[in-house]
This record gives sequence, C-alpha cells and structure tokens, in this order.
Amino acid sequence: MITVLETGVLNSVQDVGRFGYRHLGVSTAGAMDPLALRCGNALLENAPNAACIEVQTFPFKVRFDKAVSFVVTGGEGALTLGERKILPWFVVSAQDGDVLTIDHPTVGARMYLCVCGGINVPEVLGSRSTQLRGGFGGYHGRPLEQGDHLACVGGCVPDGFGALPPSQALKVTCEKEKTVTLRVIPATDYLLFSEDSRKHFWDASWQITAQSNRLGYRLKGGALKLQHPVELRSYGVIPGLIQVPPAGEPIVQMADANTAGGYPRIATVIDADVWRLAQARIGSYIQFQQCDQAEGLRAMQEVDDYLNNIQDIAALYKKSLIRRDAGKAGKKS
Repeated sequence: MITVLETGVLNSVQDVGRFGYRHLGVSTAGAMDPLALRCGNALLENAPNAACIEVQTFPFKVRFDKAVSFVVTGGEGALTLGERKILPWFVVSAQDGDVLTIDHPTVGARMYLCVCGGINVPEVLGSRSTQLRGGFGGYHGRPLEQGDHLACVGGCVPDGFGALPPSQALKVTCEKEKTVTLRVIPATDYLLFSEDSRKHFWDASWQITAQSNRLGYRLKGGALKLQHPVELRSYGVIPGLIQVPPAGEPIVQMADANTAGGYPRIATVIDADVWRLAQARIGSYIQFQQCDQAEGLRAMQEVDDYLNNIQDIAALYKKSLIRRDAGKAGKKS
C-alpha cells in the first residue's frame, strides 16, 4: 500500500494507455511520457503496461506502507527517501514506513513513480489509466489527493543499479538550449497551406504556451495560413497530430487527445519523439524537423533497442546477484 501525503493538482495513475476504443469516442489517455514508464517497468522487470503514478505538479510525497522496490523516471530532480538522497533512474528499495519526496525536476517536466509489480487499481476497458475528462479509470477516475491509499503489487527486486536517461542515450540530430527538436512527417493537409506558411512552420521557434495540458500543447510563433478557406469533414485524431485552428497557431495533440477533429492537419510528430515534447516545459521552444516514414521507423527501432538493453541489464544484474549469493552460501557450507 502507498499513502499519498502531499500532492499538487492533476497527478494521476497512468499506464501505457487505453487502446481499441477511439472509434467509440474514448481517448487513449496513458502516460504523457510513455518511454519513461516503459523504462521504469523494464528496470523493475514489470509487465510493460504496469501502472505508475505520473507526477506533473510538485512537491509530491508518499509513504510506503510495506517494503517495495521502486524507480523514479522521466525528469531529473531531487529525490529523498526519508533523509537519504536517491537518484532518478535507479532502482531503490523502500522499507515499511519510508517516505519518498519528489521535488520539482531540474530537467524535464514530469516524473514517474514506478513500483515493483505496478499500481494495482481496477482495469477499465483494458487499462488502469485515469481518463481525467471522462472521470473513469485510475484511482476513482480522478487526480490523486492527500490521504489516498493506493494498492501496489509490491515486493522487492535487486536494487542499486539504473539506466542512462533517454535524453542522454538516444541521439538527437539537432538540439539548441531551451529548444526541443521534434521530427515530424507532413500530414494530409500540408499542401493546403501557403508556401510561406509551410516555410515558416519549419523555420520558426514555436513556444509552448500556458494553455497546454494533457489534451494538447498550444504553440505560439506566428499564424499559419491556408492558400484558400477549406471546410473539412471530421476525421480521427491521434496523439502527435499537429492541427492548425482558424487562428493559425498549431496545436499538438497529446495523450488525452480528442478522438475526432476537423482542423487542417499540417504534420505529425513521430512516435519516437512524443516523449521529448511531454518533457518540454511551458514557455520552452520547439523546432520542427522534417522526416519521412522510414526515418520515423528507424528512430522507433532505436527506442526499442534502448529498452531491450535496459531489460538485458536488469536480467544480468539479477543473475550476477544470484551467483554471488550462491557463492557466499557455498563458502559458509
């Protein structure tokens, strides 16, 4: 059991998301930074879709009411377990009564508390994610509050090892200070925009506005214009899709994206880069870089290789500890 001692607004239970129901108007939800969740689960040898706590307002404080191994991924910030400072991206074991405090990250915008076996809330439509707008899933369909008690599968695994964060492990072709480079593929309505607007889309530094949330990131940096007015039929919307409303400034759909929309589509962020946007802070800047489907697939393969490497490290570390313990037992006998 985990007890929430201190929390801000909109911290919630999330897993990889709710798939297969968008045609019924049910959005995917799930972790904004799915790579951070998958890394945490890999380090703990959890199932890939085990649920975690997504922390996006700080400080966040919990008490572990039984011994359990955990890891905090996503952003990088000050973590303390009792009086002891611990590192993000490292597996740590807590004892009954230990208090974990997660302070504002110095790098990134969101942090993920993953525990051994995952957070054990009921599945709704095949997922434990909180659908905040719909008010279902997760912990009673709402953000976490002080005093909430969360069941977790629990148990301990070998600790004292970790992973290199993806921001350091994965290649980025171009990165500027306070600017996140996102690789995007031109979308269906790209050619409906004027030539000047298409050029501006690639050249501009787009600032993430305060009107951004789990639904979508609204950007500021100049209006994009169509060659002539169009009226589109509604179409399916997915996270990563970049739409341009009548005001002309783009919106990037995120984890809680609407399931359908009718604004012109100028481009789509590749899956391999969605986590970079999720970790970009309000007020920081985005630069779009054009790529094609083949590059998008190669980038995703790099992400999968990175995760597979983490799983291998976790398995090897566990194996080495078993051998070491067996050796100690042999000497004693």
